[in-house]
Amino acid sequence: MQIKGVLFDFSGTLFRIEPVGSWLRAVLEARGTAMDRPDFDRCVRQLTLAGALPGGPHPQQVPPGLASVWAARDRSAEEHREAYTGLAREVALPDPGLYDALYERHMSPDAWQPYPDAAEVLRDLRDEGIPVGVVSNIGWDLRPVFRAHGLDELVDAYVLSYEHGVQKPDPRLFTAACARLGLDPSDVVMVGDDRRADGGAAALGCEVCFVDHLPVAERPDGLGALGLAARAREGKKTGREGFRETV
Repeated sequence: MQIKGVLFDFSGTLFRIEPVGSWLRAVLEARGTAMDRPDFDRCVRQLTLAGALPGGPHPQQVPPGLASVWAARDRSAEEHREAYTGLAREVALPDPGLYDALYERHMSPDAWQPYPDAAEVLRDLRDEGIPVGVVSNIGWDLRPVFRAHGLDELVDAYVLSYEHGVQKPDPRLFTAACARLGLDPSDVVMVGDDRRADGGAAALGCEVCFVDHLPVAERPDGLGALGLAARAREGKKTGREGFRETV
């Protein structure tokens, strides 16, 4: 196919959330809350198992009382906050205010780091004239994260689940994203890390490519290895040559 547009997932694809230990430590320091090392290690371990960090490890087991809100967590800001603060409250923390503070921290640009090749890949696509969209299952506005890391100017459209009331793999989210780019889905590649959620774009005719949801240091070139800009350039060249041959 000739690539005319690319959609990217956010978490685990273009950016990675900080580790659970860094997340908890940043909040404790900001609030001036002391915790000895054994308690800190216990909380990190339990928060990890609970899946309390959005963008981090999934919960090993969702409590029955949170099952319904967990299933719909990315459809609204309220459900997203309720789901993740609810998971965090499964862990005994020394200050009741920490639960909301932890949720607020994960929305901070400081909590996110772009993958090493994200800027280069987005810039190469921009140089080729290929529009880019971000399609994310999320309960908050991630645009400030892109702005803080200097990537916002390389994104043409954001389609966020909580703003549309539907979440991937619902094809309506991908339909909206393709429409924002003004492209037919058959001309668009979706890049993500979740086979189920991001794979929903295939139902529309999008090509879907996957990267591994790894720590930043362990995936230096996962996006670049897809060769998206090179494919787009070659596709345009082939298209032009084909046109000349038929004249």
